[in-house]
Amino acid sequence: MTDNAELLEAIRLSNSETKPFVPGETYIYPTAPLMDTDEVANLVDVALGLPTGLQLEGKYTKSFAKKLAELYKTAPSSIRLTNSGSSANLLAVTAITSQVFGERRAKPGDEVLTVAAGFPTTVNPIIQNGLVPVFLDVNLDTVTPDVTQIEMAIEEGKTKAIVLANPLGNPVDSESIRDICNEFGIFFIEDNCDGLGGTLNGVPLGTFGDISTLSFYPAHQLCGGEAGAVISKTPMLDLIVESFRSWGRACTCAPGQDGRCGKRFGHKYEQLPEGYDHKFAYSHIGYNVKGSEFSAALLDAQFDKLEYFTAMRRLNWNRLHEGLGKYSKYLKFQKATPGSAPSWFGFLITIKEPAPFTRLDLVKFLEANKVGTRLLFGGNLLRQPMYKNIEHRVFTDLLSTDYICNNSFWIGVHPSLKEEHINYMVSVFDKFFEVHK
Repeated sequence: MTDNAELLEAIRLSNSETKPFVPGETYIYPTAPLMDTDEVANLVDVALGLPTGLQLEGKYTKSFAKKLAELYKTAPSSIRLTNSGSSANLLAVTAITSQVFGERRAKPGDEVLTVAAGFPTTVNPIIQNGLVPVFLDVNLDTVTPDVTQIEMAIEEGKTKAIVLANPLGNPVDSESIRDICNEFGIFFIEDNCDGLGGTLNGVPLGTFGDISTLSFYPAHQLCGGEAGAVISKTPMLDLIVESFRSWGRACTCAPGQDGRCGKRFGHKYEQLPEGYDHKFAYSHIGYNVKGSEFSAALLDAQFDKLEYFTAMRRLNWNRLHEGLGKYSKYLKFQKATPGSAPSWFGFLITIKEPAPFTRLDLVKFLEANKVGTRLLFGGNLLRQPMYKNIEHRVFTDLLSTDYICNNSFWIGVHPSLKEEHINYMVSVFDKFFEVHK
């Protein structure tokens, strides 16, 4: 073996020590990645190959794209790694504004259906592209919108897309939404940043939309540091996404590649001179939001553990549901969408009214006892300062969304948590309810 190969093997065989859990002293983070020496070895491998390993989409990018493509039963070319899940959402929404789609394209002033109970970067790309978000309420049980309301909210000729996330990994009714989009000739963008590894009727989440997105932020099912991905349903969408991802280039060459089409100097673009270098012809007003080989190195190792990660998330969610079920008089728990097997991102808890305590009371108690909590992201996004002056439409009242904003929070189920962590978390709730009965 080469010296580098010996080094990498030694890293993989080394021990990864974890600090022991001390109840009441060790803080239980609501999210955390789970990594070992496999990830470290891959990072070292990329570092040893600098500078090309940093600049190009190398072997790990290709390997990870192939693995993800096998999961989604698509071609690796339909997988585009980005620098974040938020960038993935930006690319997905921006892609449907391409002039390539003619009358079907989303133009400034056109409407996009979504919900306000979620994360800002599901909605921000709609606004950033001059489109008008139309907000729907959600069901308190599943935290997903009602399909009937979705169909009623569509205005032919004005509604151009539906953009929805799978909240905390729980899928929206993606099959029905996909059928509605096909009927009306509009785009379905499936934000699956919270749900990698989950299924709906046996089909992996992220395969229903015309475009789907993933996040590999440390909180999510796989960790690439800061990274995300866009999955395109058609070769045309893939080319458009790639253009917007890479400065708006008309060229389809991968980073570091020249002359993929065999006619690098053989094109004529409108007002550009004959034979202008294809790599510097631009067809869209794009960005540079490509992923890095370092992120791909992490993800390539992480992907091999996805099945285990998913199983642990489900196990921890079920443990919490069983342990806290005795407090259902005061606490409401998120329900899985019928036919789904979520890869749970978190365990959502909603305070029922009238309870003899508030969300703030419970959250402060949990935090004081080293149990980390998170709210459901932006709550009702229309209550956020940044959205107070945006152009928008509310199709239905947002009563459930407001209720979530005022009464809901979640705790962790990530695979770093073992039975002893879950048992301690339940015991803290027990202490709280000894006082608040």
